[in-house]
Amino acid sequence: MPEQKTKYNTIMLIDDNEIDNLINQKIIESSNICKNIFTHTGGKSAIEFLKNMEKIAASVPGCLPEIIFLDIDMPLMDGFQFLDEFDKLSKETKQYCSVVMLTSSINPQDMNKSKKYDYVKKYVNKPLTQDSLSKLSI
Repeated sequence: MPEQKTKYNTIMLIDDNEIDNLINQKIIESSNICKNIFTHTGGKSAIEFLKNMEKIAASVPGCLPEIIFLDIDMPLMDGFQFLDEFDKLSKETKQYCSVVMLTSSINPQDMNKSKKYDYVKKYVNKPLTQDSLSKLSI
């Protein structure tokens, strides 16, 4: 059987709940839509990681994630604070990385606030499912 071509090279999960990260990672792996999955349990470490990846992106193509699944409600740096920091990254990075808010929040204010960021492409309620993955089309 020929190997299915993956849709994305790299996906990043940012969620302070390690169990959610693990479940989401398994769903993404079983869907076979990407080659690499990076997980972070906080916005600060994810931003530092992206800053480091930016530095090597020219020589290591595909090291930046095409999709970042971002939780809103996290300690230290919540999803919106992450987006404010993400906004300071290079124009190329912001064009390359699409953010999907993956959250348990059903607060309409959160949904409206996420629409203020150009690179937030979707707002998906937890848990991530094969169905929501297949409907991504980013």
